[in-house]
Amino acid sequence: MVTSASAVPRLVVAAPSSGSGKTTVATGLMAALTARGLAVSPHKVGPDYIDPGYHALATGRVGRNLDAYLCGPELVGPLFLHGARGCDIAVVEGVMGLYDGAAGEGELASTAHVAKLLGAPVVLVVDASAQSRSVAALVHGFVSWDPQVRVGGVILNKVGSDRHEVMLREALDSVGVPVLGVLRRAPQVDVPSRHLGLVPVAERQSAAVDAVAAMAAQVVDGCDLEALVRLARTAGPLGAAAWEPGEAPEGTGKRVAVAAGAAFTFSYAEHSELLTAAGAEVVTFDPLRDEELPEGTSGLVVGGGFPEMYAAELSANEPLRKAVAELALSGAPVAAECAGLLYLSRELDGLPMCGVLDATARMSRRLTLGYRDAVAVSDSVLAGAGTRMRGHEFHRTVVEPGAGAAPAWGMRTPERRVEGFVERGVHASYLHTHWAAEPGVARRFVERCRAS
Repeated sequence: MVTSASAVPRLVVAAPSSGSGKTTVATGLMAALTARGLAVSPHKVGPDYIDPGYHALATGRVGRNLDAYLCGPELVGPLFLHGARGCDIAVVEGVMGLYDGAAGEGELASTAHVAKLLGAPVVLVVDASAQSRSVAALVHGFVSWDPQVRVGGVILNKVGSDRHEVMLREALDSVGVPVLGVLRRAPQVDVPSRHLGLVPVAERQSAAVDAVAAMAAQVVDGCDLEALVRLARTAGPLGAAAWEPGEAPEGTGKRVAVAAGAAFTFSYAEHSELLTAAGAEVVTFDPLRDEELPEGTSGLVVGGGFPEMYAAELSANEPLRKAVAELALSGAPVAAECAGLLYLSRELDGLPMCGVLDATARMSRRLTLGYRDAVAVSDSVLAGAGTRMRGHEFHRTVVEPGAGAAPAWGMRTPERRVEGFVERGVHASYLHTHWAAEPGVARRFVERCRAS
């Protein structure tokens, strides 16, 4: 069952490069519009888990990802409409530079690609801190590079003074793209970063609330909100129907525990929705605090996050580690991605973990990052052997060995490496996947919960 297509007012916040201020502008705009009484649908281009947390804080709604690589271009519109149901406006934060996409895949998964799939106007956020007249050449290049991408306005960020603003505006008069905002340097808006990007909302609590409020204040002071809303309303109807996770069968509920809390913040909302639609009762627990799995747990999902930052606390919670190990040894379905893989290992940076897998994990100086085209090597609780899925790796840790006797995935790369572990009911891997691209994953997992 699907809903009819709708014309949700929407715009995409993009930039020439990373570090230009997209997150500040997008999150601040979401919060500012929400404060005006609008129901704002927050979205993020790409696989990023952290920015959507700030978006959710700004809007009071679940932050959702739009990834044309993980889910395919055909699902971008439907997933957008699913998230935007009942909303007055949608704000989509881009990724990297406007035209930067999956390596070697042209425009695929770029902000420009998603903007075209959504038929949405683009607002270009430019870091103007070290330029004046040259800003016109930069903006002209981004506007003219792809005529199908409609850049409807510019927001100048990190402007140093009134005189600097005048020089920038005069230069942009020749380009014909309106200036919709001018933001001055504001250190209080900065969000701390570490080895994998911004520090997640769940770890900052009141500080994150203050940061979002500061972003909103800066946008309200420096941007023309009415003009931005008018621009969003120029987006026409989408020729798509909203994505639906399905309808849960009656009387087949099994309890699936999903790890949450500060150490496990990486998850896509659609995963829980698909599990629910497959007949599961989804409950969350915090491995940092809870000493037992939720009562009646018949399946376990441990997604991504930062267990390396909480290794001592996770290790100290010995009762829960033993409960997880017992559940896995019983043959119950367990799905672990990245952080979950580390948690199931024998140890992390020398500290005892759950010991489900005969592997050790440690921090590394090397960043592993990128999209992956993968095929399931072994039959598992998530997929049958031969199932193809696209995923994403993003970590500064190493697990040794990198694969078990029955690997989880084979990567379709020149070296054809295998990765991950399939043991009993456990599927553990570094690969982050988006289950909306293959709804059978959630159904298969819940079916195995019923059978275990």
